[in-house]
Amino acid sequence: MFMIAADRVSPPSTARAAEARSPFVRLSELLAGIEPAKPPINLAVGEPQHPIPDFVGPVLNAHLFKFGRYPGNKGTDGFRRAAATWLDRRFDLPRPIDPEHEILVLAGTREGLFLAAIAAKRYIGPKSGRPAILIPNPFYAVYAAGAVAADCEPVYLSTTAATGFLPDLDALDDALLARTVAFYFASPTNPQGAVADAAYLVRLVALARRFNFMLLGDECYCELYTRTAPPGMLTAAAADFQNVAVFHSLSKRSNLPGLRVGFVAGDKKFLAAYFDLRAIAAPQVPIPAQEVAIAAYADEKHVVENRALYNAKFDLADQIIGSRYGYHRPAGGFFLWLDVSSKGGGEAATVRLWREEGLRVLPGQYIARAQADGSNQGRDYIRIALVHDKTITSEALHRLVAVLG
Repeated sequence: MFMIAADRVSPPSTARAAEARSPFVRLSELLAGIEPAKPPINLAVGEPQHPIPDFVGPVLNAHLFKFGRYPGNKGTDGFRRAAATWLDRRFDLPRPIDPEHEILVLAGTREGLFLAAIAAKRYIGPKSGRPAILIPNPFYAVYAAGAVAADCEPVYLSTTAATGFLPDLDALDDALLARTVAFYFASPTNPQGAVADAAYLVRLVALARRFNFMLLGDECYCELYTRTAPPGMLTAAAADFQNVAVFHSLSKRSNLPGLRVGFVAGDKKFLAAYFDLRAIAAPQVPIPAQEVAIAAYADEKHVVENRALYNAKFDLADQIIGSRYGYHRPAGGFFLWLDVSSKGGGEAATVRLWREEGLRVLPGQYIARAQADGSNQGRDYIRIALVHDKTITSEALHRLVAVLG
């Protein structure tokens, strides 16, 4: 049977315009000119507001003089060793990562994920038909931007409650997979917080190898979980890591979104090609920032404390929201994905929450794309980022319930 879980967008010019637009620019346009009735609380952006770790300042101060040096593009030896040690400790890898050939520093994972699409198309080479990049729908906006920059067709894979908020792998047809050059996959997912189990990841890796495409694993939320630690894609890839590259960040793990340090690890042949692109197209990462990252990857205490803070806020959501809006406590991440279809849908609820309560949230359709029938599976949802402290979060959730009922 011919099956496909892809959401086609047409015409191409319209699609490119949609992919190029920031969801936050669209949100600003939606709320422009509306004066909120109460002091604003921004729940739209996934920017952690918890305190940064205590060691950040002293480490930066100790290495200030290194701002006077050009950093290497690969990352310092110390950074790559620290990242490799953390990966092995966190995921119990089938073999240790080679820090010399299987890890590269990134100026945050956003630029890394963006350039990965271009690198994957070059590395995989020609395909039969127009090259495609598979993207879960809803999704992190940079995936689509990367696909468009690589001159590939972004193919949006439905992720709904019926599929556990993960793409249905059984619904992918061979013709699509045969022209695929990359598959962006996040676990925990953004925005729904779903976590793929080990068996799902093994199947995903097998597809990447069978059809020869790069599996780009966005694991930036892997340390924020409400039950058990999510499994990693490198573990599923077994000892050679072929066709797999994973992306990690300190933004969520360590409350350091402004540091702009992350890394990519995995298939050494792909990373060699990826490095050639980054060496001419991407910013270098300052050595003092890499020194902070070394300290962060060596310390788990602040990560455990950070995770506890998020879980305490999910406790608040359990109490204040209860079973409203289809809420369920997610397995990972720090977002609420709330069904507001009975309140007029995502945009209408967003406008009302801003006008009446000063709550700035994100309409779900702004991080999703229309399906073939014109429907948008994010249209009925709003995304809420639980990034503030407990006091502000409690206030925000009470305001939300007061408006939406």
